[in-house]
Amino acid sequence: MMVISILTRRLKEGKTYDDFRRAWYHTIGFGSPIKLYSAVNAFDQREIIVVALGEIAHGQDPMKLLRTDAKERLDHPLDAVIEPEIGRTFGIVVSEDDFSPAGEMKYKPASINGKETDFEEVSEGLALARKLISQASVEREKAREAMARA
Repeated sequence: MMVISILTRRLKEGKTYDDFRRAWYHTIGFGSPIKLYSAVNAFDQREIIVVALGEIAHGQDPMKLLRTDAKERLDHPLDAVIEPEIGRTFGIVVSEDDFSPAGEMKYKPASINGKETDFEEVSEGLALARKLISQASVEREKAREAMARA
């Protein structure tokens, strides 16, 4: 299953993308095919957009990936460079489409890697993703509170 997350963060006044990148950059990999794309908003240079695309193999523990990311954020907080509000969007990729050829193109059903998308499977995956992301958020907040008390 291919997953996507889109996170938007706003730099604090006077901070740069490089400040963000130095604080944000992961020092531990996920151990799974995941690529992150960072962008600066064309209309607001203080807004940083990070799009992550990853593959979760059948039988792989997605909580391990979420915990790896939560640990990175706890070990390398971004509080000094970004505003507290973070936009978070998570989903399951349902289609990949290549519109690069010139000229007319024929419609094709939603598919990933040439396999037509099973929307019943997607629905089940979305329910699981909501559960796991919520669980990871609770764990991250508990860990953050424990660190603040220490």
